[in-house]
Amino acid sequence: MRRIFTFQFDRIYLRALFTLALPIIIQNGISSSLNAIDVMMLGQMGEVPVAAVGLANQVFFLFSFMLFGVSSGAAIFSAQFWGKNDLPGIRRVLGLALLLNTGAALLFMLAALVLPRQVLAIYTADPAVIATGTGYLRIVGWSYLLTAVSFSFSSTLRATGNVRLPMAASVLAITFKTGLSYLLIFGRLGLPALGVQGAALATLLARALECAVLVTAAYRLKTPAGARLRELLDVRRDFLSGFLRLAMPVAVNETLWSLGISVYNFAYARIGTESIAAVNIASTLEGMAFVIFIGISDATGILIGNKIGAGEKETAFLYARRTITLATLTALAVGGLILLLRGPLLTLYAVSDQALDYASRILLVMGFTLWVRVSNMTLIVGVLRSGGDTRFGLIVDIGTVWAVGVPLALLGVFVLRLPVYWVYLMVMSEEVIKYVLALRRFLSGRWMRDVTALGQIST
Repeated sequence: MRRIFTFQFDRIYLRALFTLALPIIIQNGISSSLNAIDVMMLGQMGEVPVAAVGLANQVFFLFSFMLFGVSSGAAIFSAQFWGKNDLPGIRRVLGLALLLNTGAALLFMLAALVLPRQVLAIYTADPAVIATGTGYLRIVGWSYLLTAVSFSFSSTLRATGNVRLPMAASVLAITFKTGLSYLLIFGRLGLPALGVQGAALATLLARALECAVLVTAAYRLKTPAGARLRELLDVRRDFLSGFLRLAMPVAVNETLWSLGISVYNFAYARIGTESIAAVNIASTLEGMAFVIFIGISDATGILIGNKIGAGEKETAFLYARRTITLATLTALAVGGLILLLRGPLLTLYAVSDQALDYASRILLVMGFTLWVRVSNMTLIVGVLRSGGDTRFGLIVDIGTVWAVGVPLALLGVFVLRLPVYWVYLMVMSEEVIKYVLALRRFLSGRWMRDVTALGQIST
């Protein structure tokens, strides 16, 4: 069995990794911090707005992971096609991603615009939370189609090494959203104080800005994503077959995984409004810590995909080992920071003492378990998927969530009637099982394959 960890300094690897990772980290860092500010602004209005927006965003949460699944599957092909300098192949993949993502967007728009009360009633029986969340969903639901287009173009640009353009478009949109949210939530500069609906309107307008900037720049700069309509629609049957065989397990993986996480939130919400508010606050703060690892994971997937596409499998394995080592050590350090800073950070929220106590205890669990969650993301999303091993990722990711995490969450809430932080700790046990299984698969080396040969989809 091959060794997993390696500490050898490799300047070429580190330069390549961080050239790709830093713009993604900056983008996600600004996104998470400003989204945290958004939650803080709503938190000044009490627990109901925080809980309502958190539960309403479960619709977007499920939708975004479906988009992430399709786009991640597409990125596997795009990265390897880029390693082969196959531009027509990249543009066919973009066309399929746009088709699948916009189709999903229409379904989620229908749920948000037509059935918002019914959707929210799944998670909570609190009439104030349902009423507040309904107003939010009926505005923000219009942004889903724009988000689908942005996801598809961003994925293609990143897979072909252009990480700065998606970063610039996202940072611009998020900064605009945060400023506009402040004005519309509290009614500044003569604007009406719209509260939660103001936050929703700011989100919609920001998504429109991001999509417009991203697509316009992709074509004007003549990037690989700047495809003509004929190129986007040039999808032969053999191409479609090869794409679906590899990409659909990723889409199914992300969809079923996000449904499992949504069940967790359903369970937390059933404990009480304070509990789901605490989870939303803690998750927002944890998301700020995760930005580093999302960037490293995404950059690793691009590097490994490029190397496999170029036929350099030994280099791909070596790069994967080094990234897993780097991610694990960094996660241990960041987890320690969460433990040290959770108290001062929670003073920024104007919610009840009980909600703050719950959030503090949840952050305690998050701090100690961050390293294993980061390792799993790096292994499954950054390494195994980039090597084309999407079916194993599907089995281990979904199997642990639904066979371990979901039953434990329901047991903790409805049978044992435990506080939310104990239920959260029980749920984290699925990450340990996932880590053992994913690590064994990585060490076997059976995850590396040239996906561009599937179905003869190359030109």
